[in-house]
Amino acid sequence: MVLTKKAALLASAAILCATASTGQEVYDLDPIRVEDSDAQDTLGNRLITREEIEARNPSSMADVFDGESEVQSSGGAAIAQKVLVNGIEESLLSVTIDGARQNKSAFHHTGNVLMDPTLLKQVDISSGLSPADAGPGALAGFIAYETMDARDLLEPGRVFGGNALLSFGDNGNSFRRTLSLYGSSDGFEYLLSGTQTTGDDYESGAGTIVPGTQPDLSSFTGKFAYTTDTGKRFEFAANRTEDNGLRAMQAGPGGLYFARPDFGGVVGRPSVYLPALAQRTSYTFTYTDEAPSIAFSPVVQLSYNEQYVEAGAAIGTNASLSGKIENDFILGSGVLTAGIDFFHDTATPEGPLTARFGEETLDNIGLYAQMRQDIGSRLSLSYGVRIDSQRFELADGTEYIDTGISLNGQADIVLTDAWTFNIGAASTWGGYELSEASLINLGTPWVYGTPEASRGNSARMGVRYASGRWEASGALFYTEVEDVNDVLTSGRGVADLTSQGIDASLAYIAVRGFVRINYTNADVKLDGDPVGSTAYYYGRPVGQIFGISAGYAVSPDITIGGTMDIALENDDTEGVGGMSALPGYEVVNVFATYTPPSYQNVEFRLDIRNLFDETYVARSSDGNGLSNVLALEEPGRSIFLTASLKF
Repeated sequence: MVLTKKAALLASAAILCATASTGQEVYDLDPIRVEDSDAQDTLGNRLITREEIEARNPSSMADVFDGESEVQSSGGAAIAQKVLVNGIEESLLSVTIDGARQNKSAFHHTGNVLMDPTLLKQVDISSGLSPADAGPGALAGFIAYETMDARDLLEPGRVFGGNALLSFGDNGNSFRRTLSLYGSSDGFEYLLSGTQTTGDDYESGAGTIVPGTQPDLSSFTGKFAYTTDTGKRFEFAANRTEDNGLRAMQAGPGGLYFARPDFGGVVGRPSVYLPALAQRTSYTFTYTDEAPSIAFSPVVQLSYNEQYVEAGAAIGTNASLSGKIENDFILGSGVLTAGIDFFHDTATPEGPLTARFGEETLDNIGLYAQMRQDIGSRLSLSYGVRIDSQRFELADGTEYIDTGISLNGQADIVLTDAWTFNIGAASTWGGYELSEASLINLGTPWVYGTPEASRGNSARMGVRYASGRWEASGALFYTEVEDVNDVLTSGRGVADLTSQGIDASLAYIAVRGFVRINYTNADVKLDGDPVGSTAYYYGRPVGQIFGISAGYAVSPDITIGGTMDIALENDDTEGVGGMSALPGYEVVNVFATYTPPSYQNVEFRLDIRNLFDETYVARSSDGNGLSNVLALEEPGRSIFLTASLKF
């Protein structure tokens, strides 16, 4: 993970301690180059910043990744949205929110981690290479979401503030309203925020109403913190996010209806539209030392999160109790991060055909150490190891115990003033996986096969160029996840998933604007064949994707910009599992913002999403290219008007 700020902070603390205790001359520790954001881009770690998120003005998590080629998100209502990294589903990555572990969904037709982007500060994404301190289960990388605190929102010198936002979109009459209040006094901080989005079903680019897509998302967050005079910070955060609405359902086992909000429909199976619910509840306590010494810079965290899905008769809860104790040590020209973490995950079925049977539990304890250091002026390294031990208990009481070792290493090598070479590899033990909560013991008690512990192996190498206003990078990547368990059935069959290809980027950055073009070609295969579009908890056939983003400050008060997502036709899927070739598409989003000179606390914004009214199915969507599925079409042209007020 990107630790430049942490390294600089520790170095400053070391300087103060050394000066106070010895009076000797000391030197500043420069940020570790391998953790620099440019190096991380080449190594497959993409940081989506607060400025980029604000420029995209996301109304859903799918909008957060506009203009990104490595990261794709399926659309539709919030209940259905899933995130893919180089074509691999997020359930095979370590996903955290403010450092707290998130469990996966309870039903394969719903998304994995339900979020609202209102308070999102940044997203740190690794496609393949995972350091030891990224947490357990980072088989194909990680996604680390970070949300804002009161001090991120307060104006300098203020002890109280607030933000109110209203946004209306004409396609589906989407209405979004947000109110946030925050303050700080004598070391205490608080942040209270609520968002609600409602509306009707949207229209596709062809002008057709897409039923079951109406937004009904609400999110409420409370954050409270206290920082002592000596820099000891105690923080507690609570969040409840839920999506309600009428979603497409078809008859299933027992004559009951099961929701499929990720589909437009199923051929030959009439749809009805009934209420469905996805809900995420989380509580997190974090202790950090913001005035650390050379040897003592602790982070202590304890978190509980619960994801509940009620998708017709598919009802279940995935819960995770997790925590860690971690410390950073300054050693020579680097920083060693070492610690211990744990999680206790449960998958509990609660549907009418499963509620009388038991649940599955998965316990993990891990020890880890990650070193980041400069070796001279031209070589920077990051390398680490972690050991995880797991106990997996099935619903029939059978237990499995296993232990695995994970290793990783990355290098950033300065070739010239303009050129840098990067290379990295990781072998990550993932262990066991919980079955899908809503399907455990469906109808009758399951007769289990033998679970297998999974392992991810990744490698990446590339170059980057930076001279004047120009930046460019290119990398080859390979990620393999061995023995991915089929968590939808009791048989526990295993498969091997691979994603390999090219990531490239070209950017021109001027004083008042920028243009960035990203390109990803991800060839995703399952047991050697192109992956299908319903390979749940594995991946999707994303193929070749271009992402373009641009922005320009016309004046201090007016900014314009936009993003473009281009998917080329993917004919690798033709004839695979009844699939056809996946058509290409081009989607353009543009925006303009205006801040009145006399009212700097007010902003008006115009967004036009899907400017040219393209009719398309997102490349990452479930059921894409299948003849027996009506794939979910994305919204056509949508005009959003947004007004925000800071007070």
